[in-house]
Amino acid sequence: MAPLNPSTDISTYIQAIYEDAMFVARENDIATRLVTVFRDTTDEAKTRVSSEYGSATVNTIGETDDLAGQAFTPAVLETLTPAEAGAQFPLTDKRMSADPFGVRNDAAMELGMATAKKINNDVLGDLANLTGGTVGSAGTTITWGHFFAAHAQLVNTKAPPPYRCVLHTYQWAQLARAASIAATTQPAPVGVVDDVMRRWFVGSVADTDIFITSDLTVSSGDDASGGMFSPAALALDMRRAPRLEPQRDASARVWELNFTTVYAHGVWRPAFGIVMTFDAAKPTS
Repeated sequence: MAPLNPSTDISTYIQAIYEDAMFVARENDIATRLVTVFRDTTDEAKTRVSSEYGSATVNTIGETDDLAGQAFTPAVLETLTPAEAGAQFPLTDKRMSADPFGVRNDAAMELGMATAKKINNDVLGDLANLTGGTVGSAGTTITWGHFFAAHAQLVNTKAPPPYRCVLHTYQWAQLARAASIAATTQPAPVGVVDDVMRRWFVGSVADTDIFITSDLTVSSGDDASGGMFSPAALALDMRRAPRLEPQRDASARVWELNFTTVYAHGVWRPAFGIVMTFDAAKPTS
């Protein structure tokens, strides 16, 4: 059985009353709003498959030539396989009665926040699997030239706009102070972003919205891989909405808070995205 959470864990706090408990910092959930999201099935076992038709070959023909038949059969591109994710906080009766923080509600909130972070990180991790092209390399400082190179490559893939560009916040710090920013960055379109989105939406260049996050993985060499993509490039398939289920273990005098969800994620049209790898060292000036 997993370790319980006894009252001794908070013994130093019990004599005082606190207005609120401080939570672990969480990045705003951005990935689920930038990609294709499916919610049309609750089957927790069935995979979802993307497919693509081949193109027709149009030939020059003579007056008496007979047309030759061509196959028109879809080919499988990608498969999304759902999996269950979850976490639990067991809380003893004494912990709940003695805790000054309102631990039951706080624990439920933390379970939800942690699950949202996992989904966000899973989808962001799929950026490295885009196949439409690559721009940059480890140790390279991002510039607006790199930005437009990624845009040109993405347009060349015939990916449908609008486009999204996701960068690590340290990469944006380098790009934002580039000399050409005033000539290239346009204000956000009126009504496009709500109050929550404004926290991580930093502007638009032509048909590309730029978003920043600290949830991109930074390597030991201080590099991170983001990307520029069409929403069809990546997918999140929600099969079961997050579910909080309290369960009583009377013999142990414990309430278990069980939080679970089922979803799939991955590349959907991988050629519709460009991998962007650049230095993501912590800025100091």
